[in-house]
Amino acid sequence: MKRAKNIALPYAETFADAKAGLPGSGLPWLVTLRADAAGHLAENGLPSRKVEAWKYTNLTALAESALCAPEPDSAVPDDLPQIEGTHRLIFVGGRYRADLSDGALPTVCTLINALDSKDDWLEANLGRIAKPNGHAVVNANTAFMNDGCVLRLTEGAKLDRPLHLVFASVGSAGGVAAHHPRILIVAGKDSQAEIIESHVGTGAYWANPVTEIEVGAGAQVRHIKVQADSLDATHLAYTRAVVATGGRFDSFVMTTGAALSRSEIDVVLDGEDANCRLDGIYLLRGSQHADIATYIDHAKPRCDSDETYKGVLDGNSRGIFQGKIRVAPDAQQTNGNQLSRAILLSDGAEMNAKPELEIYADDVKCSHGATTGELDDDSMFYLRARGIPEDTARHLLVRAFIGEIVDEIETPGTRNYMEKLVENWLSKRGDAQ
Repeated sequence: MKRAKNIALPYAETFADAKAGLPGSGLPWLVTLRADAAGHLAENGLPSRKVEAWKYTNLTALAESALCAPEPDSAVPDDLPQIEGTHRLIFVGGRYRADLSDGALPTVCTLINALDSKDDWLEANLGRIAKPNGHAVVNANTAFMNDGCVLRLTEGAKLDRPLHLVFASVGSAGGVAAHHPRILIVAGKDSQAEIIESHVGTGAYWANPVTEIEVGAGAQVRHIKVQADSLDATHLAYTRAVVATGGRFDSFVMTTGAALSRSEIDVVLDGEDANCRLDGIYLLRGSQHADIATYIDHAKPRCDSDETYKGVLDGNSRGIFQGKIRVAPDAQQTNGNQLSRAILLSDGAEMNAKPELEIYADDVKCSHGATTGELDDDSMFYLRARGIPEDTARHLLVRAFIGEIVDEIETPGTRNYMEKLVENWLSKRGDAQ
């Protein structure tokens, strides 16, 4: 008997009742898009661990939760993140809060406002890059997306400062609130933008963001995501970027929150001389579980990719890195490098790494590697021999390990914010063992 590879998600059955209250319910094209996604979600559910890409992450507990829509008047969590030198838009409980935000930019609007405009451009682009199909995260998000951000850059346009999108999720008294923010970024030829996603919250909830990005010819897009959700939350995220000739896409993901999280990044280098850089750090403690999955498709010749992910795991936490680079048959003169490194600070911490190369061209330079270990004994001895306490020595070595990536962030305000988050995590080491 063939074993099923999916987990039923009863939440999909609520679509019929919920769809009338979702934005854009009067747009035929969106009704069709949502219904298609809801159909895939009902048919396929969530992937089980029998699916190779999900073998390390179990979603049964999520599927068995009493999932519900966010409460309409969610309380605002304390200490919403703020990054110096950015333009900030804040969403609470899945809804844009103009009273907490900096106001709109000419090139930016909320998803609800974009739908109200009935613009043919949105119909042509929403769901074009991240298509609802067999991917459970995209299916659920497309069926139930309530609000989010649309950024449209014309040829040569440049954001004068980074755009900071803050998504604050809040638990619900009636069950586990499911939040499905959607972000659409289309960067025209030779345009430039930096976008930061911050995810925070309180209580138990499911954060399920989807970001779709098109990088035009010669354009540059930097996408930074900070996942600092409640430690009672589940965070499943999917980002897909398509990069045209001479374009550049940079991604940085920082993970410190959620009980269970998975961040999936899918990049297609779809034009000659396109390139991307994917970096990330994850800092875990207690029983946290974080899964990082990347896929880079070198579809055209002379493209470069470089990715480095570093993790620090304490307590009984578990980290996963799954990275795959594919080189198409015609993608000659490809350069692709992939590296995963992790440090275990306790005997109970666990790390799984699965780097992969799939190469169909012969003129390529590709490499991958993965290392997991403890803090270097010689370095610890050197610091202790000079009178530095053990906890301080650990702090210094972890900061140096993580700092190699954080220091590469070019925007000063964003880099300073990341450094503070790292220091905050280190200062609380041992609180949730």
